[in-house]
Amino acid sequence: MIRSLATLATSATLLLASSMTTGAPAVPGARALERFLALDGTWRGTSTKGWTEEVTFQTIAGGTAVLETSVQESGQNRMATVFHLDGERLLLTHYCMARNHPRLVATAVEEGGRSITFTYVDATNLASRDKGHMDKAVYRFDGPDSYTTRWTWYQDGAEKWMEEIRMTRVK
Repeated sequence: MIRSLATLATSATLLLASSMTTGAPAVPGARALERFLALDGTWRGTSTKGWTEEVTFQTIAGGTAVLETSVQESGQNRMATVFHLDGERLLLTHYCMARNHPRLVATAVEEGGRSITFTYVDATNLASRDKGHMDKAVYRFDGPDSYTTRWTWYQDGAEKWMEEIRMTRVK
């Protein structure tokens, strides 16, 4: 009996070790994070509201997170978003010029990872959910050198507006 338990424990350990070394992500959140890791570099974009921005993606924390920094055309509106795993979930925290910090979770990964939708979880510096904040984000990866984001503003119990930003990699 003891020998059987020891054999079972050894087999389980070997199985776990082999699954950890295959290089293939074990969870959908990890596969979705790979999309953001591939964005490393500088991007330029135009919003459907008419403004432009420059975005930089950097892999940080030993490859466990991606920092996105954005500067709008005026140079005054600077924001940051951090993408990272929390167990099996892919989260983003958006450090907004509205002076709040909503956390969103990836709730849908579609078309083999080509589109990732994030929805509101909670926020810091937000007195209530009815105060204005970014509530939803959709990233659509159009190719290795282009992607599109759509952000939804939420206030007083409803979506107030949505805009789309088309981004192109700076070479």
